[in-house]
Amino acid sequence: MSDLFEDPSPPGNAPEFTVSEIAGAVKRTIEGEFGFVRVRGEISRVSRPASGHLYFDLKDDKSVLNGVIWKGQAARLATRPEEGLEVIATGKLTTFPGGSRYQMIIDDIAPAGVGALMAMLEKRKAMLAAEGLFAPNRKQPLPFLPDVIGIVTSPSGAVIRDILHRLRDRFPRRVLVWPVAVQGKACAAEVAAAIAGFNRMTPGGALPRPDLLIVARGGGSIEDLWGFNDEIVVRAAAASRIPLISAIGHETDTTLIDFAADLRAPTPTAAAERAVPVRLDLLAWVGEQGARLTRGVGQGVQIRVQRVRDLGRVLAKPETLLNGPRQRLDNLSDRLPAGLRKAIARKQLDLSKAGGVLRPAILQRKLDRDAERLTERAYRLAPALSRAVQAKRPGLEKLRLRDMSAVLDQRRFALDKVSARLKNQIDRKLPDLQTRLTNLAKLHATLGYEQTLRRGFAVVRGDGAIVASVQAARSAAAIEIQFADGKLDLGSAPKPKRPVPAGPDQGNLF
Repeated sequence: MSDLFEDPSPPGNAPEFTVSEIAGAVKRTIEGEFGFVRVRGEISRVSRPASGHLYFDLKDDKSVLNGVIWKGQAARLATRPEEGLEVIATGKLTTFPGGSRYQMIIDDIAPAGVGALMAMLEKRKAMLAAEGLFAPNRKQPLPFLPDVIGIVTSPSGAVIRDILHRLRDRFPRRVLVWPVAVQGKACAAEVAAAIAGFNRMTPGGALPRPDLLIVARGGGSIEDLWGFNDEIVVRAAAASRIPLISAIGHETDTTLIDFAADLRAPTPTAAAERAVPVRLDLLAWVGEQGARLTRGVGQGVQIRVQRVRDLGRVLAKPETLLNGPRQRLDNLSDRLPAGLRKAIARKQLDLSKAGGVLRPAILQRKLDRDAERLTERAYRLAPALSRAVQAKRPGLEKLRLRDMSAVLDQRRFALDKVSARLKNQIDRKLPDLQTRLTNLAKLHATLGYEQTLRRGFAVVRGDGAIVASVQAARSAAAIEIQFADGKLDLGSAPKPKRPVPAGPDQGNLF
């Protein structure tokens, strides 16, 4: 192989090689000498074509080395190549004959120390913050008392036991655990899938949809916690519609999921404390609020009772307000019987007068007079007609006999019509008047004092007038008492004897 690169002494006898032979010899030489290498450099010009392969450059301050990661190996990388990241690449050197260049086929890359990781972390944090994934207005409030809590963590670690123990001590709740790898290559993908899977659950389904999510992991190095800095995890936490608490590592550990979560807890145990309140404290608080409410209601009632009493002292006593109306009521009650008696007497007098006017005999006499007057006018009508005919006889003689008969028939017909109308009016009104007279007579008999006499009362008259007092009876010349079945005449009332003045003592004649 060394003879290939030596200059032949006789130029005319040098062997000839094809381009492919030279490229193949160079490839074998480089792959034989650098079969396995580790190269430290900064990543630049990252290319991800549709084929799935990764192409980028490894460079330092003087040289550049082309790097290639085939599709199958790229899917298994723990650290994805990013622009400006300083890494240690592991692989082998080879050539690319189609471009007359050498390159490195990379099997794995790892950040070159903590400084490189922190630099990449700050860069990724700035990129995601610029998209607004860490904005405070995206934070969701945590439910006060969630019914179901979803936990994304390793099922075999101490973290899940600490969380369940703390929940049991504070306020027992239903818990759904989604087991994931919390470090390594599969960590980021599984955590992102668990968050998205909890959000895709249907409320009220076979498995209840959680009201709160906790993504938890114990402490570790920055490399162990690196999966929670992955971009797909941060985007899944920011897109979660369920409030999310991140509890990654210890208090001093910070990952990018802490900025995207709705609340960051310093430890997994603290996340359980933030998720639910203390049941005993809650019961004590409810009892205290109930006692305060009872005291407040009692004090309010006492204040209002005292206020009513104070106002009652200012108001007048009910007896004072009612004394005047009671006195007026007593006065009117005393006057009422006398007023009723006077009103009844006045109505009885008016009824007696009306009954006297409407007596059947008087009404019958009136009807008889009206009938006599009507008959008299009917008799007087015939001579008047005769006189009218005599007055117009000269003109009537000129009329034909049949015309005079027609006129007389017409007048006779008119007279009969008027007589019939008059009789109809009398026949129609007479029953109504008789009915009214009968009703008034019954009313007069009901309201008259004769009914009162039948109950044992009597009417005393003196000199023809009703006597209402003893003084009037003594001054009357004649007394008459009317009972229900008749009258009793007592003559003159006895006069009180005047006392005879006593004269001087004459002594005894005997």
